[in-house]
This record gives sequence, C-alpha cells and structure tokens, in this order.
Amino acid sequence: MATLQGICRNCGSLIMVDDRDSECECIFCNCVFPTSEAIEIFEDPDGREFPNEHFERTEDGKHHYTNRVYSTESLEKAVKRQELTDSQDSGSTKVVNEFEVSPNDVKAPPKVVAIILAAAAVLVLGVLIVALPRYQERTKLHSEISADIASVFDGIAEVDTSSNEEGFTKGYIISGQTCDDIKIITADELDEDAARSIYDNYCALRSSHYNGKNNEVTMTIYTSGNIYTVTNDGIEAAKD
Repeated sequence: MATLQGICRNCGSLIMVDDRDSECECIFCNCVFPTSEAIEIFEDPDGREFPNEHFERTEDGKHHYTNRVYSTESLEKAVKRQELTDSQDSGSTKVVNEFEVSPNDVKAPPKVVAIILAAAAVLVLGVLIVALPRYQERTKLHSEISADIASVFDGIAEVDTSSNEEGFTKGYIISGQTCDDIKIITADELDEDAARSIYDNYCALRSSHYNGKNNEVTMTIYTSGNIYTVTNDGIEAAKD
C-alpha cells in the first residue's frame, strides 16, 4: 500500500495514485478510471494512444487523487484533548518561583554605591588638580605675550595684532602649552634675515614671561612670496 506514479489514460499526464483506491482521477483532465490501469500505463506506455477527451469535474465532492492524512475520529480526539488542557490551565494558579531573580532585583549595596561614587569624585578631583593649574598658567602666559606682541614686529613687518568679534587674533596664532608655537601672516615681502629677527624678538618676549628654554619655539611666517619655518636650529624657506 503506497502512493505510486501513474499515467492518465486520457491525456497522458503523469499523476500520483494510491494503490488502495480502486479508481483514480487525473488532476489535469478530470478523467476517472481504474488505478491499476494508470499504474499499468506508467510501467509500459509504449504504443498507448491518448484521446484527450473532455471530462467535467465530479460534483460528488470525492476526488480519488486526494490521500487521507488522518481520520475525522482522530481529529476530534485531538481537539477534545486540547480543550481539556486549556480548561485545566485556566483553572490552575500559577506557582511563583521564589528563587527567580529579575533585573530589578539586582541592586548594588548602598556601601558599594558610595565607594564607587567616592572613587569617581576623587578621580575627577585629581584631574582638575593637575589640569587646572596648567591651563591657568598657559592662559596667563598667552595673555602676557599677546599684550606686547606688537613689539615683535616693530620696524620689520606689518602684522595685524587686533582680534575679531570672537576674540581670535587676526595676524598671528599662538599655541602650545608654553606658547612655543606661533604662526604669523603678513602682506610684506621678507627675507630670511627679517624672519630670523622676528623669531629672536618673539623668543626674547617669551623669555621675559616664561623661564623655559627658547630652543623649543617653532615659528611659521606666511609672507606674500614665501613661507618661512624658523627654529633654533635654522630657517627653511618655501615658495607660497
């Protein structure tokens, strides 16, 4: 007893038949004929002729090519069993697991929280203790140098030492923790001697407000024709 392959005697289509049924029905042309004949044609199709006659679909609701998967009786039993299970679940009381832990139950002890907050506060305070004095020192040095910066260019080059609305200087920029980097812009044409003079003047001004060494100062001067990079070791010129 099995599902086998067969061939329709009317249209020659390949169909699946159940050898337990006495008749089969072609799903393509609706021809109903003996199952054994469909299997026989499949096993020996040579010399067969297929008339391709027209057949109406059967109206009795029975189709021989439909195989039963389960009986109505089994289905009814399964439905009743599920209904019984549902009724038992609805009437029972859910047992709470006393050992179940939810995310809301996981809380750090107050002592641990206090230690963490104290450690964070100490860390922030330590950063401020180190960084704040350095920031104040740099700001003070920058302000003192900027107040006398015009003397660096006096008689050598025209540099705009004023500030814009945001407070940024227009003709120069001083940076670095110890104001050891300065960039200057001028429309004048300067030679290397003039660039070196500006560098020396800046180092002298810086030394008057800061005890550090001037060999760490780097100056970049942008002129109308050249770009000079001046350090304690020498001067380099590049065309703008």
